Amino acid sequence: MPGMRTWTEADITDQTGRTVLVTGANSGLGLRTSAVLAAKGARVLIACRDAERGARALRAVSALATTEPELISLDLADLDSVRAAAIRVEEVTGGSLDVLVNNAGLMGAPQGRTKDGFELQFGTNYLGHAVLTWLLLPALRRGKDARVVTLSSLAAAGARVDFTDPNFERRRYNPALAYGQSKIANQIFALELDRRLRAAGDDVISVAAHPGYTATNLNSTMARAQGNPLVRAAVAGVTFLGDVLLAQGVRTGALPTLVAATAAGVNGGDYIGPRHLRGLRGSPAVVPPLRPALDRENGRKLWALTAELTGVTPDPA
Repeated sequence: MPGMRTWTEADITDQTGRTVLVTGANSGLGLRTSAVLAAKGARVLIACRDAERGARALRAVSALATTEPELISLDLADLDSVRAAAIRVEEVTGGSLDVLVNNAGLMGAPQGRTKDGFELQFGTNYLGHAVLTWLLLPALRRGKDARVVTLSSLAAAGARVDFTDPNFERRRYNPALAYGQSKIANQIFALELDRRLRAAGDDVISVAAHPGYTATNLNSTMARAQGNPLVRAAVAGVTFLGDVLLAQGVRTGALPTLVAATAAGVNGGDYIGPRHLRGLRGSPAVVPPLRPALDRENGRKLWALTAELTGVTPDPA
């Protein structure tokens, strides 16, 4: 079981013959996850919104790959793009996918809306991934030892989903609250998905993971997103100090995702994160899910809300 000893990339078994889709694979944790899995033999589908950045990531991963990776155009803030990406994945894989890594995300973004009118962080980080997962479950059922890995965050601690106003239409917008809501939603969804897969008798498992405090471009992006110059400078200063004093590198931060995607002994409903400093950093281990994610009523409510907002039929229904 992961966490009983120090787990490293060297523990990843040969991934030849497995096909993995990683969202947000053009930088940070997604790029590292894609590169490691490609180097271990997996066929990696690099899903990202920006074509130019995606092309750069494709070249970087190709240099390490034993099986040529492919680029998938995906804008999680546009459900039409999510649907088109799911169709494209079915086409290029022959309808069989082994691992879906729901990694992409925005952090601390200023108030905005997705193409479909959802609050930007909730719509991108959570709703886009939920719909992508539902649409790709038929392909995952045809995969071998298939897994859905959904990234949560330390920011989910203390957060909640406001089921009456998830898109900040009535309450005052707060970028940190919106980010926390999106990330606890990801964790609730991951566990509810696994419950429903088990109830349906499916072999696919759903696992949640978080990277701890990892120095990625999301930290600086959050600082730049602050509208008030004084707040922006303060956030930038705190972020810089945190990155220097507490943060771990992307190589270590990607390990929980890699455990969830590849390790033997991982069970559906597990939550994988760093084992030290209250989850801030360290080698990966199975850690307790947050209480809202363990609440089955939260899972049922989020499942129904997601279907209502997106108009997509849940899977398993």
